[in-house]
Amino acid sequence: MLSPATRTIIKATVPVLEQRGTEITTTFYKNMLGEHTELLNIFNRINQKKGAQPTALATTVLAAAKNIDDLSPLLGHVKQIGHKHRALQIKPEHYPIVGEYLLKAIKEVLGDAATPEIINAWGEAYNEIANVFISVEKEMYTEAAWDSWKPFTVTSKDLVAEDIYEFTVSADADSGIDLAKLPIVAGQYITVNTHPTIQESQYDALRHYSLCSVDPVNGLKFAVKLETSKGNPEGLVSEYLHEKVNVGDKIKLSAPAGDFALNEKLINQNEIPLVLLSAGVGVTPILAMLEQQIKANPKRPIYWIQSSRDEKDQAFKKHVDELLNKAENVKKEIVHTNKTERINAAFLESKVPAHSDVYICGSLEFMKGMISHLKSLEHQDDMIHYEPFGPKMSTVAV
Repeated sequence: MLSPATRTIIKATVPVLEQRGTEITTTFYKNMLGEHTELLNIFNRINQKKGAQPTALATTVLAAAKNIDDLSPLLGHVKQIGHKHRALQIKPEHYPIVGEYLLKAIKEVLGDAATPEIINAWGEAYNEIANVFISVEKEMYTEAAWDSWKPFTVTSKDLVAEDIYEFTVSADADSGIDLAKLPIVAGQYITVNTHPTIQESQYDALRHYSLCSVDPVNGLKFAVKLETSKGNPEGLVSEYLHEKVNVGDKIKLSAPAGDFALNEKLINQNEIPLVLLSAGVGVTPILAMLEQQIKANPKRPIYWIQSSRDEKDQAFKKHVDELLNKAENVKKEIVHTNKTERINAAFLESKVPAHSDVYICGSLEFMKGMISHLKSLEHQDDMIHYEPFGPKMSTVAV
């Protein structure tokens, strides 16, 4: 329990964190990963370069400072981050390292303004926050379908859009995993542990990929988009999986994770429509949700809205149509941005019922836009659910 004096000091640092938080977290990552290179096996180096990870961490730290009197409002975000941590196999022993370098970064960036009182207060606060994460993640490790990393074999690799492959993998016989009994929740992701050979590196590279289906009997299915910039491959792992991993090859996975899931209380009713809104490869978890909804209750009204650059980039086109044909009340909107305007507030106002339950997935830019549009239309916060392909806290306003 933090003392009133400590909480007062933490709250007094909020203006500084608002101005220089990302500078602090960028310094933190640079110093920590420079001196603890073994952590490069865990942290996404692409997100470091792009600034997404420092921004997400700065948002988390700022949110904690603003809510230091009562951290319970942040529990939802803690669980979201906790799922990522469990999937990446971040353990309690990593937290003291993070705390040490976070305090050092505060001191380095703020200089003399970071008085001993401020550093001590943040040390106490960090320990309090870390204990919340450790407690939440302990339960997640206990509930995980399997421990650590398990070997899987690629049984199929199918092109589902111009730059997206769907991989199907089966558990190795000695893994102890029975896929037929594996509970899959639509919206969950698995985490792939690779050691890419395309770019010379001595470190592993871990990436989260959403599951495409809730039926694991014939294997787990996930989709990978080849990340490019100006026509050149940019994603270390996506390039490796596209170019080097084929049927018969082995990859390591951690157990399914994530809290992006359909509201089970609404699946079997027909009064509140389900809106499934995606862009690009963001259709992956949305596709699994469509499958789950139709299996459970095909009578529920479904609004399927899918955006892509053009028809070649429209992922799972045939499979989506097959699933939608099994539903009894469907409205489908396909947006190709090379021909029509991007989805905006006016589009959503005309296509999305005000009382609907909305699930969204896509890039960080897409997510921020859709959330902003829906809120401008006074759509209820608890009826907007999302999973960005990137650090989730980057989409949160605090």
